Amino acid sequence: MEKRKGEYTLEDYYNMPEDRRVELIDGVIYDMAAPTPLHQLIAGAVYAGIRAFIRENGGDCIPFIAPADVQLDCDSRTMVQPDVFILCKRDKLKRFGIYGAPDFVLEILSDSTRKKDMTVKLAKYMEAGVREYWVIDPEKRLLIVYIGEEEGIPRLYPLQGDVGMDLYDGKLRIDLNEINDLIDRFGSLEE
Repeated sequence: MEKRKGEYTLEDYYNMPEDRRVELIDGVIYDMAAPTPLHQLIAGAVYAGIRAFIRENGGDCIPFIAPADVQLDCDSRTMVQPDVFILCKRDKLKRFGIYGAPDFVLEILSDSTRKKDMTVKLAKYMEAGVREYWVIDPEKRLLIVYIGEEEGIPRLYPLQGDVGMDLYDGKLRIDLNEINDLIDRFGSLEE
């Protein structure tokens, strides 16, 4: 008997065929298309900036890039795979992935993920305690930043200059010009 929307669990998630990429959010299975080259280049650029800063400045935080499982709510109904994230509490690091909310999450929008990333995942990340959620919209050339303490009021940045991460009091800066340049150079591959 097939389950209805909202009834799926981690058991179903782990029983998916290896070639099927999915996320499980509140018992609902969401199919995920393979990321495009532009998506991967943007994620890689942000991850590289974060990793370089953390290596140069020490500290306990660890950067990750997808795919990595995050059991966001510490229950059996949600498992997500953020594009890039930072984990500062090492006790959340488990053999399977991450158990609990990361401190920082970045998602890169695509046509297939736009609605989910801007509604379902935004709500889930904020409810779970993600301190900072960044969304890069390559189509609109925009960075949207949500800070957990600011109750859903986004900060909007054109992909120009650089932006500091609140998690590091603005000292960790991400080069938005580099992301904009990647869109200029590789965005035509998306068509």
